[in-house]
Amino acid sequence: MNRRLLLFFASVLVSGVFLWLALRDVPLDEVIASIGQADPAWTLFAVLTVILGMWARALRWSWGLLDHRLPPVKASHILNIGMLLNQLPLRAGEVARGVLAARQGVPFVTAATSIIVERLIDVVVCVLMLAAAVARVPDAPPIIAQVSGAFGAAAVAAFVVLVGLARYPKVAHRLLSWFEPRLPFAHRLHLTRRVDEVLDGLRPLSQPRRAIISLFWTAVGWGISLVTFYALERAVGVDDADLFTGALLAVALASFSIAIPVSVASIGPFQGAVRVAGETIGMSALHSTTLGFLFHGVSIVAYAILGVIGLISIGVSLREFTGAPRAASPKES
Repeated sequence: MNRRLLLFFASVLVSGVFLWLALRDVPLDEVIASIGQADPAWTLFAVLTVILGMWARALRWSWGLLDHRLPPVKASHILNIGMLLNQLPLRAGEVARGVLAARQGVPFVTAATSIIVERLIDVVVCVLMLAAAVARVPDAPPIIAQVSGAFGAAAVAAFVVLVGLARYPKVAHRLLSWFEPRLPFAHRLHLTRRVDEVLDGLRPLSQPRRAIISLFWTAVGWGISLVTFYALERAVGVDDADLFTGALLAVALASFSIAIPVSVASIGPFQGAVRVAGETIGMSALHSTTLGFLFHGVSIVAYAILGVIGLISIGVSLREFTGAPRAASPKES
């Protein structure tokens, strides 16, 4: 079977299974009716905040991680194209971002490294949001709150250590020279090379100015994401749960769900994650399921609008990155 066709069927299957789980015991027609009753003003505000959040992430990439090698407007268009392509299986947008940045004069390795650093920062932020949310859940057993808090602290500590090693790579090499002889499988894993690749990616954050800029815009971008979900909670009339805790938990879990590479535009895993978040804080099943579809829909609409604008502004087509065959012109036929 054609590899692309196999990937398509696998993506549909994964999305279908997660959608079934997200919609269990909640009639789809009730979800559709609930979305239709959402306050249009709050919903429109949510779309605008998604667009604003994308701009904040573009500034992080341009001013912080790429150190002004890519103008903010160009960075924004390329980031938006990447997010549009990320709706395809295997997150094709990340590769596209590196290619498009290289066309603007940024070395491909530099662009790819900056994207890896983005992901590392975002994972730490999501872990911290998850820990903060769990600590605020009233019925959560104390041990779960303690473990999640410890996990969040450990993630931050590990990140700080990695950034420190990126600034002083000789320390990392000394540690590896001590560990490798004691680990019989270490040579087969090429640990030194792998560690150097990770530290190269983190090196921008070992420079205080770039680190401050990157972390500032990271905080702004994720803060706007929380505002987006809060606005949608208000739009559907949630009044039976802590809205701030719901936003923390839903945004964190939804972000982790996107890491599942085989799905159709993350449909299914995204809705399931938001439903779990909502029900964890005592939100009704209908509200939490509605929010899953509405949050995802608002995000995709914003990504589509911004991505198309980016494609037109940069002067590229989706065909270049999707591998779709080019139609023959009349002269070629």
